[in-house]
Amino acid sequence: MRVAGNDIVGAKRASLSALRRNAQLVFQDPSSSMNPGLPVREIVTEPLLINHRMSASDRRTRAAELLELVELDPQLASRYPHQLSGGQRQRVAIARALSLEPSLLVCDEPVSALDVTVQTQILELLRRLQADLGISLLVISHDLAVIRDIAHRVAVMYLGKLVEVGDRAAIFDSPQHPYTRALLAAVPVPDPRRRTPPTPLQGDPPSPLAPPAGCRFHTRCPAAVLGRCDAAVPALRPRAPRHDVACVRLGESDLSDARPGLRTPSASTEARHERTE
Repeated sequence: MRVAGNDIVGAKRASLSALRRNAQLVFQDPSSSMNPGLPVREIVTEPLLINHRMSASDRRTRAAELLELVELDPQLASRYPHQLSGGQRQRVAIARALSLEPSLLVCDEPVSALDVTVQTQILELLRRLQADLGISLLVISHDLAVIRDIAHRVAVMYLGKLVEVGDRAAIFDSPQHPYTRALLAAVPVPDPRRRTPPTPLQGDPPSPLAPPAGCRFHTRCPAAVLGRCDAAVPALRPRAPRHDVACVRLGESDLSDARPGLRTPSASTEARHERTE
């Protein structure tokens, strides 16, 4: 694994400590990531205390600044997590993540526990922080609407493997990998004129502890060809500028016609069966 151009798998303790300070986490459930016995003031400045930064009086000043940064009233500093709403708790979590002035925020499902209105507010806050502070955001989510709203580049994973990486428009307007297409096909469209129901994928996901050989998606892929898709793990290959896809059948005409739920053997598969029977 590489972060900011540096391989961190074999990194030494000092390097990892610097990385942790520079890359902070915003968790899915802010309540479970906070000490319920601490007031907001101490929660948002806890990283400063751990890293021996600032005096107690300076941390109190910094707490007020951080709360204002995430659009919370500094008077909330004396409250405890259970006295805040869900949206306020997530803003406190973001303020805590910003206390060490990181260059990267890793946001794990940052709005999934919030209602739609508050989701929009938190996403707008993250966009503003990214612009104002010049930080990078790595947003992990199963909600494609959230990704489409906030991401500049999108990486699609299946069972721990990247299957497609590209700019937002490329992924959502011109998906190439069958799994990406399946994800988008499963999203309901709020348009009464479009009566085609979402098309679910067939079959169950394999166990991540024992993934299938070759492309990990081939057991559910409508375009899979036995002997090819199960033979080797496909590498990401360029499909267009800034758009890479991991599929051994990339660019083949019948791959473009494949849709979720229509698992039909290709001509090459049928010919192979005829030769072996």
